[in-house]
Amino acid sequence: MSLYLGVDLGATHLRAGVLHVRDGTIHASAKIETRGEQGPAAVIARIAALCHQVIDESNLPRAQIQGIGIGAPGRVDMQNGITRFLPNLPAHWIDVPLAAQLAQQTNLRVTLLNDARALTLGEYTFGAGRGADTMACFTLGTGIGGGLVIQKKLYLAMDGSAGEIGHQVVARDGLPCTCGGRGCLEAYASGPALAASGVRAVLMKHPTRLAELSQGDLNRITVATLIQAAELGDEIARAIFRQAGEYIGIAVSNVVVTIAPQKIVFGGGVARAGEWLLQAVRETLRARVHLVPNDQTEIVIAALGEDAGWIGAAVRARDCFGEA
Repeated sequence: MSLYLGVDLGATHLRAGVLHVRDGTIHASAKIETRGEQGPAAVIARIAALCHQVIDESNLPRAQIQGIGIGAPGRVDMQNGITRFLPNLPAHWIDVPLAAQLAQQTNLRVTLLNDARALTLGEYTFGAGRGADTMACFTLGTGIGGGLVIQKKLYLAMDGSAGEIGHQVVARDGLPCTCGGRGCLEAYASGPALAASGVRAVLMKHPTRLAELSQGDLNRITVATLIQAAELGDEIARAIFRQAGEYIGIAVSNVVVTIAPQKIVFGGGVARAGEWLLQAVRETLRARVHLVPNDQTEIVIAALGEDAGWIGAAVRARDCFGEA
């Protein structure tokens, strides 16, 4: 059978499931805390235990599971199955042989992929990107990642780094970014960037309900707080999303004139702002792109939710190991 395990290695949670990669049937899935402070060896043991758990819960013979795909949040060596640098996990998992160690503990073949590329592949195969030949995905969260599907294939380049569309420069000599550059989209439209805009609005005494909703604790202002304020009619919160949408629209325009995608999919916590964000994205795209028929690019919200990453990782395992 076409059954594979997918794993989403997150800074806060581990998610895993058993997927039928031909029809997208989820036979079992589960989520546990990562507990990254315990170190790579302990986390890998937790991943192995989670894999065993979901196989048991699927009520499928273990012999039918053909392999495991893992989406990891950072730079990975796909060829050798090694994490090179995972910035959001303690100790950064520098040169950890994740695939080999997990294979030893599960007796299954293991392949690695960047988590944003895994989410892209999941949404393309079974989510909001279905039916497109060419697609771009933006993952809008603590950081901004992404991925590209070109002519029905996930585009990875030689080392899997293709698709870092959150680090396009959208403001010349702009704000410093965590990647070491300046003016990147991530510095203007990530969750922390939007929260910082909310904090500044309160400190500058703009007419906003953010202080009330955060109960006077500015550290509690998050994207969720901004969404709540926008839903209550707060024009400052809506303006913050609109400005972020304009920066995202610049990045989207760059992607459209480069690969002319049929669909652009937005996932992650910031994307939950919906039309308060996407209206500005569409308006910016229409204003900036004239040589490519931008009205043929559909802008949509991701459909698979928290499952997208591990689903895409399972599909990647299928692509790497084939079907028995």
